[in-house]
Amino acid sequence: MDASFWSSETNSFRRFTPESLAAIEERIANKKKEKVELKRKKKEQGAEKKLTPQLDLKTCKKLPSLYGDIPAELVGEPLEDFDPYYSDHKTFMVLNKRRTIFRFAATPALFIFGPFNPVRKAAIQILIHS
Repeated sequence: MDASFWSSETNSFRRFTPESLAAIEERIANKKKEKVELKRKKKEQGAEKKLTPQLDLKTCKKLPSLYGDIPAELVGEPLEDFDPYYSDHKTFMVLNKRRTIFRFAATPALFIFGPFNPVRKAAIQILIHS
């Protein structure tokens, strides 16, 4: 068997980067276009399956061991969200040493500090410190 099949930590933990934010914004734009097209066509669809947040990935809960060990360099760093519900939400997650999940909005804080601003990163470090 392939070794990457078993090691989940190499595949699941990805840093939150400006490219990640651009991909989220693109998914949001595509979703809006789909809604406009559905309204324009006036097609009635059956019960549409809505995504809901996964219960094991809630904020302030411990990350399940299913996702593997957190690499030391990614503790306290902004990561792309694992939960498919947040794939089209401007959010990122941060994990502390105890594997607790913290979720933050990727919109500018106080209309000044973007998600990659050093001041905001320092504030996040203070918030997640146990």
